[in-house]
Amino acid sequence: MTKARLFRLWLVLGSAFMILLIIVYWDSAGAAHFYLHTSFSRPHAGPPLPTPGPDRDRELTADSDVDEFLDKFLGASVKQSDLPRKETEQPPAPGSMEESVRGYDWSPRDARRSPDQGRQQAERRSVLRGFCANSSLAFPTKERAFDDIPNSELSHLIVDDRHGAIYCYVPKVACTNWKRVMIVLSGSLLHRGAPYRDPLRIPREHVHNASAHLTFNKFWRRYGKLSRHLMKVKLKKYTKFLFVRDPFVRLISAFRSKFELENEEFYRKFAVPMLRLYTNHTSLPASAREAFRAGLKVSFANFIQYLLDPHTEKLAPFNEHWRQVYRLCHPCQIDYDFVGKLETLDEDAAQLLQLLQVDRHLRFPPSYRNRTASSWEEDWFAKIPLAWRQQLYKLYEADFVLFGYPKPENLLRD
Repeated sequence: MTKARLFRLWLVLGSAFMILLIIVYWDSAGAAHFYLHTSFSRPHAGPPLPTPGPDRDRELTADSDVDEFLDKFLGASVKQSDLPRKETEQPPAPGSMEESVRGYDWSPRDARRSPDQGRQQAERRSVLRGFCANSSLAFPTKERAFDDIPNSELSHLIVDDRHGAIYCYVPKVACTNWKRVMIVLSGSLLHRGAPYRDPLRIPREHVHNASAHLTFNKFWRRYGKLSRHLMKVKLKKYTKFLFVRDPFVRLISAFRSKFELENEEFYRKFAVPMLRLYTNHTSLPASAREAFRAGLKVSFANFIQYLLDPHTEKLAPFNEHWRQVYRLCHPCQIDYDFVGKLETLDEDAAQLLQLLQVDRHLRFPPSYRNRTASSWEEDWFAKIPLAWRQQLYKLYEADFVLFGYPKPENLLRD
């Protein structure tokens, strides 16, 4: 009996010690080195950003010491796995009308690296951090803490545990191709039993399937009460990035792809209510195809009126394709390491892949020829009343200011 009790006592003490060890390790080293979804796998640690400090160096040293201890303790051979060699790149078959209409440019382009890119990133991050701390810029949700953000608003943060990266995707800012890259990096999607190696081979319909990505809003189901703690650990340790675009040009792009093409989902969900509210049409065709044949289309003015209508968000939040970036990615609650822009996509993509230390195995897919140019703004807004333009700027002002886009003065005055 005594031996049995001693055995149970040692078992309890041993279990408690292991749990304590895991908690201490998790707090000090971070979930960047504890990959729960497959097996122990250390992510690629990105090099420091333009202005590293001694605290960062000490942190990396401490992480390495803990990793070494854990390797010896568990007797595990933890080895960083490189991405497999690239396959021959070929354009995917058009997955939708939208993708085929865009007109992809598959010619290879080597991004020209500017010696000032490091300084440019430092400036972008400085502007973002400065205005988040500046009380002169006020917008909804700015002052709330990360813990106050509902899980439903964290669905755009895609996590790659293998390489220690978090990407906040913004629709209409090359997000399809960045999602492809994240799928390749994380190995989250299989083709014929093996992970995709080439981003271009991933069909568009799979790219936007939520099951292909591990996002923050899924943490609660996986980790329960530990989910917020794990999010904070990953936000501290991982390389966090997003790509943005001139807010008004992004709106034009969203309108063109969702309302100038026969998109059945957006026709039923958005175009029909807009046409009923703003064009006095009471009897509308059941499908986008029938509506287009009858010449019934939402105008850009209808779309702007919908965005400015105070009743719109009383029914539901803005759709992600025109929701403000500050609401999608929470830049005042999350300290992003890299801020890319669509206007400098090729250069920024090359720099980011180098930062993640995957540039030798992977390159960003060739971008499509952008048919929505900044120079078009005046033409698109020419028939929009001045008062509407001014209200629209106030609605998206935080995105303009936080990400360093100049105020479109030519559109906001007579």
